[in-house]
Amino acid sequence: MWDQIQGMIDYGLILIPNLIVGLLAFLLFLVLAHSVRRLALRFSEQRRRHRNLGRALGRLGYGATLIVGALVALTITFPSFSPADLLGALGIGGIVIGFAFRDIAQNFLAGILILLTEPFRVDDQIVYNGYEGTVEDIQIRATTIKTYDGRRVVIPNAELFTNVVTVNTAFAQRRLEYDIGIGYSDDIALARRLILEAMHSVDDVLHDPAPDALVVDLAASSVNIRARWWIKPPRRADALDIQDRVLQQIKERLSAHGIDLPFATQQILFHDQTEETDGDRRQQREGWPAGNNAVPRPLRSAAHNGQAKNREP
Repeated sequence: MWDQIQGMIDYGLILIPNLIVGLLAFLLFLVLAHSVRRLALRFSEQRRRHRNLGRALGRLGYGATLIVGALVALTITFPSFSPADLLGALGIGGIVIGFAFRDIAQNFLAGILILLTEPFRVDDQIVYNGYEGTVEDIQIRATTIKTYDGRRVVIPNAELFTNVVTVNTAFAQRRLEYDIGIGYSDDIALARRLILEAMHSVDDVLHDPAPDALVVDLAASSVNIRARWWIKPPRRADALDIQDRVLQQIKERLSAHGIDLPFATQQILFHDQTEETDGDRRQQREGWPAGNNAVPRPLRSAAHNGQAKNREP
């Protein structure tokens, strides 16, 4: 036992110079990794279109440089260590690792493709599968968005790359629309003119493309006119603010000129089937199909039925 302990101490003393040199080598690779990341960020700043890709490449270069530095430091510190042995050991369980990290690899490749093609960028406002918000960060594995009510949603990149994503801020302009119902007895031409005047009166509504008002539906209790207008920039807060002012102007102008804004009405027919003629199916009446079927007995009140039962022997 003493001989083994003495041998370990001697081996440790021999490794001290190698450990110092290996540590210095790792520190050198650490500085190199920071330089690689700064170079990628500088490249992305010069090319604004691929800024997100530059950030991702900087992270990948930083991590890859650190891994190479760790392998070099281990080789220097422990001369018997060989990176080929480590790669061979990983190759033995490569299939198992591949199945275990299949989703991670899929998200990784999807993240690279998203950064290359840039269907959306950081600070864009997107809608995906019921989630809507501002893109905070596009990472290699997932994309994070901040919802309008102050929550963070983490979405795997594979889902964003293979499914439909709506980018609300992809273009400089965006069209908004709202349906306004007027009464059937109201003047449609007058209502359309008032709606157009209301939209033009709001400062942030663009005049090119010009707003328009179209009759889109002859509904059950109203004639529906669709007001459409364009805004710039198309962000969520701006859209809500401009829509609020547009609808307020439309309501005030229509009401001031006597244009009716009807609400939905519904007619309900009550049929208690207590009359003597209600059982005649040879005539078309509410609640009875036409035909020569057997005529049922008319319904009576519960009290009448109870008295009839009491009179039975």
